[in-house]
Amino acid sequence: MADPKGFLKEGRKVATRRPVEERVNDWNEVYPDGIGRALLPIITPQAGRCMDCGIPFCHQGCPLGNIIPEWNDLVWRDDWSDAIERLHATNNFPEFTGRLCPAPCETACVLGINQDPVTIKNVEVSIIDRAWESGTVAPQPPEWLSGKTVAVIGSGPAGLAAAQQLTRAGHTVAVYERADKIGGLLRYGIPEFKMEKRHIDRRLDQMRREGTIFRAGVEVGVDVTGEQLKARYDAVVVATGSTVARDLQVPGRELAGIHQAMEFLPQANRVALGETVEGQIRADDKHVVIIGGGDTGADCLGTSIRQGAASITQLEIMPQPGESRPSGQPWPTYPMLFRVSSAHEEGGDRVYGVSTKEFVGDEDGNVRALRLVDVTFEGGKLTEVEGTEREIPADLVLFAMGFTGPETNTVVQQLELELDERGNVSRTPTYQTSVPGVFAAGDAGRGQSLIVWAIAEGRAAAAAVDEYLTGSTSLPAPIKSTERPLVV
Repeated sequence: MADPKGFLKEGRKVATRRPVEERVNDWNEVYPDGIGRALLPIITPQAGRCMDCGIPFCHQGCPLGNIIPEWNDLVWRDDWSDAIERLHATNNFPEFTGRLCPAPCETACVLGINQDPVTIKNVEVSIIDRAWESGTVAPQPPEWLSGKTVAVIGSGPAGLAAAQQLTRAGHTVAVYERADKIGGLLRYGIPEFKMEKRHIDRRLDQMRREGTIFRAGVEVGVDVTGEQLKARYDAVVVATGSTVARDLQVPGRELAGIHQAMEFLPQANRVALGETVEGQIRADDKHVVIIGGGDTGADCLGTSIRQGAASITQLEIMPQPGESRPSGQPWPTYPMLFRVSSAHEEGGDRVYGVSTKEFVGDEDGNVRALRLVDVTFEGGKLTEVEGTEREIPADLVLFAMGFTGPETNTVVQQLELELDERGNVSRTPTYQTSVPGVFAAGDAGRGQSLIVWAIAEGRAAAAAVDEYLTGSTSLPAPIKSTERPLVV
């Protein structure tokens, strides 16, 4: 145990973000010099709050199986080299999860029963950022090659985790990505102020040095067929994600100025990185309405603020959650709480319990307003509140309502992969699809989920592929494809 009285002496503290008036004028991360450095003055006593529980429920909260009490103890003892070894033992990319994961491990922390939980996510990102700065993170090339080849389709967190594990196991791995750069939604879906892309680039450099081959700008199913990949490689991992965005078919949907978040955000990210995007969707001087109250909506909010929007309204159909855990979502489940992201600190209005009725256009066919109505949620049903219809100005409408499943009209169709009842790629508990030698990892098989589940699936799928190719495996398999977060 780090500090036997740590949780009694220390309250929960998090890093201080840069002033709002400063950070909204650039695209850099919201923490001064990065979150890892911003945490250094407080992270040791925060790690000391860990109680090293006999049954650490934080393990249950995180599908990666992170050995959280051990690296909390090591940080408190200033043993950073062993801390990064423990962290990397279960997580290939803690610099991603430490910035992007909503931290279900913290809501499962035993200390959180009657106090604020340990800042697990902050300890994690402190360890990895310090390891990168000190040069501790080094390539781990395999000692020998198996002679087996694997194609990974998709370079998001699941695909990259599977590729790194399989490369280190001695297989020759090629990662195919249809975008012009590797990273999937990590690259172009996550704003720079949330995670600077240098974190992706240096991890990719490590993977290249280990032997992973990257083929960006190649769309499997178009530039090369699924059948060609299957013939060329000994195994194929489908990690294409859940990219079919949920739409809203109400009157006026055809008006100009209504876009999916994943049309808006990638363009903004490219421009923030110095690229030129012809016909870019921009929020300058516009009344922006974001439909969807989750993380993607917050990303649209922060991006619109930096582009100079006249006003921003974020709509959510569900009622506003409370600030404390509801009785129907007991510890250690992940509760629905009112959370304030860095983007919400910066501006915009959040409106809960409303449903969009219609998009109203001008004489030129552009959206100019959105007609909405209040709704109540009772007995599992949404009911409109009579007399509450109203219009709000809307020059730009962004859909951030999540995703319904993977695209199935190219590689999934070409490989003749079966789908489950939810439209995801059907799999056995060991990630094998209906086609021998083809595996599926991440959101393509699970559906829209968290980054920690994607990485856990990538690691577990790699173990299944390794066993398929060699007859046995020593790679860790943290979860089966059938496992789900704990709910009541």
